[in-house]
Amino acid sequence: MTMRRTFMKTAMAMGIAGMSLGVASTAVAEELDTIREAGVIRIAMSGAYPPFNFVNDQNQVVGFDPAIGTEIARRMGLEVEIVTTAWDGIIAGLLTNRYDAIVGSMSITPERDEVLDFVGPYYTTKRAIFTLPDSGITSVSQINDDVTLGVTLGETHEEWAREQGYNIRTYRGLPELILELQNGRVDAIVNDSIAAILAMGERDIDYVMLDDLETDVIGAGIAIREGNPMLAAEMQAALDAMMEDGTYLEIAEEWVGGDIR
Repeated sequence: MTMRRTFMKTAMAMGIAGMSLGVASTAVAEELDTIREAGVIRIAMSGAYPPFNFVNDQNQVVGFDPAIGTEIARRMGLEVEIVTTAWDGIIAGLLTNRYDAIVGSMSITPERDEVLDFVGPYYTTKRAIFTLPDSGITSVSQINDDVTLGVTLGETHEEWAREQGYNIRTYRGLPELILELQNGRVDAIVNDSIAAILAMGERDIDYVMLDDLETDVIGAGIAIREGNPMLAAEMQAALDAMMEDGTYLEIAEEWVGGDIR
């Protein structure tokens, strides 16, 4: 899968910039040139979203996202610097130049696409609601004012849960969500299906995923600042090449157990 919509947007931007507007052309090339001059691309993630990104026992940030970001950087001839930050402030950090890209399982939404550009999607998932087998909750219709739903602060799932009028508690990441569910401080949690299933399987937790939730497939993309079509094009080319030569599948099998395109 490739990012057809955003790549067309990128190509159009490059075409406009290539006209007689010399100032615009310089601005377009500036951010990629700055990254190349430094020899490093800074990528951000929460570090609290296993197995996609998390801190291991050696205090290293590892997972599917860091592996994808590092491989893209390598193919661009760059080193990578991983920055961990709270998810609810991660977009602000990108817009204020604390890092060059977000490679942190960020869902591509129309609202985010208004202020960011996206490379990808580099995997797809869907929203899911999980509870414990003894909760008595077997249907989305049972989620009412007496049910407390755990969500990660700043995720699209939080916005969705608020729109539904659910009684929610917010947390910093998936490990905290799962712990709160186990301890009975929330009755159910909302998260991306793949990440939650893998994380709870790793912890040998019995769970129930409500099968009557109507939801669309969600694409996760790499976010960069707007107005950088050359950077977007190079990152997209590296991602496409990874998918074509088998490297992407090797990374996916290592971290999530299979192809999640």
